[in-house]
Amino acid sequence: MMLKTRFGLVTMGVVFLIIMSACSTTQKTTHSPRTAIEQLLHSEAISRSLNRQTQRDLPMPYGAKVTLSTAGLSADNPFIGEVVGGWLGNQGFLIDSPENAQYRIHIVVNALGTEFDETFFGIPPVSGSLVPISIPELAFYKAQNQVGYSNFYLNIFEHPSGRLVHTSPPYMAETFYNDYTVLLMFKFNRTDLRHPPKSRSLSRLVE
Repeated sequence: MMLKTRFGLVTMGVVFLIIMSACSTTQKTTHSPRTAIEQLLHSEAISRSLNRQTQRDLPMPYGAKVTLSTAGLSADNPFIGEVVGGWLGNQGFLIDSPENAQYRIHIVVNALGTEFDETFFGIPPVSGSLVPISIPELAFYKAQNQVGYSNFYLNIFEHPSGRLVHTSPPYMAETFYNDYTVLLMFKFNRTDLRHPPKSRSLSRLVE
C-alpha cells in the first residue's frame, strides 16, 4: 500500500512538472547598452573579414595616400572606419587629409550587429499574485546563442577627380558566443572569440 502511495505521489509530481514546464524558442535583437561579449562579436567579425584580404586586392599603388569616409545604418560606422584605417596602414597605405590624399575610400556598411536566440525547456520563473510564493527559473535545458555579423564593402575614388576606380566585393564574417545550461546547474559555453570575458560556468569549451 505504501509503495502504491509513493508511486502515485511521484507520478503526480512528474505530471505537475510537465504541466508547469515550458519549451520555447525566442529571437531578439542586440542588447543595449552592449555587453563586452557583444562588442567583441562586432569587432572580431570586422577584423576577421579584413584578414581575408591583402593589399593586392586593391587597385592602388603601395604607399598611396588615402582618406576615409563611411556610410551605413549602424551607429558604429566610425568604429569600422578606424579598424579599416588600421588595416590599410598595415598594408602599406598612408592615411592622410582629404587635401593631400590620392584616393578616397568610402566604406559602405551593409550590416553590423548581433543576433540573439534562446531555446528553453523547463519551468519559467513564477510569481504568485494570490499566494506570495515565487519560484525561480528551473532550466532542464537552456541555450542562449549570439552571433556577430559584419558585411561592408569599399568604393575607391580617385582624388580629387572623384572618378570611381574600384568597388570591392563584400567583406563578410561571423563570430559566435553560446551559453548552455543543462539539468539546472551544469553550465558551459562555446565561442570562437579569441579572448572572451571569463565565465563563472562550471566548464568552458572554446574553439
